[in-house]
Amino acid sequence: MSDDATALPHHWFQILLSLADQDLHGLAITREVFERTDGQLHLWPGKLYGALKLLADAGLVIEREVPRGFASGGGRPRFYGITVAGRRACATEASRLARFVDVAHAKRLIKRPHTT
Repeated sequence: MSDDATALPHHWFQILLSLADQDLHGLAITREVFERTDGQLHLWPGKLYGALKLLADAGLVIEREVPRGFASGGGRPRFYGITVAGRRACATEASRLARFVDVAHAKRLIKRPHTT
């Protein structure tokens, strides 16, 4: 995953990023992506579950058991977790994107955030 030809689709990256620190059900993934992208990316059910199937087929995510004590608002929630390969793919994509941000900083298009 070193160039644009092997870059993850944007919504795949966002899904993997959501799962990087915890297993989530579909609606929680949708909400996290929506909030993190300031509402610019909304994963409608067809797009989300289609992507999750492809991510699972690629070995990047796996369906998990519903956590004990989880109260569903209706229906059977489907929980997903990231695999080792998924974590590696997400990290590779994050590094690829970070290189673009570094160039934008070097060209003074954006400022580095202040650190204390």
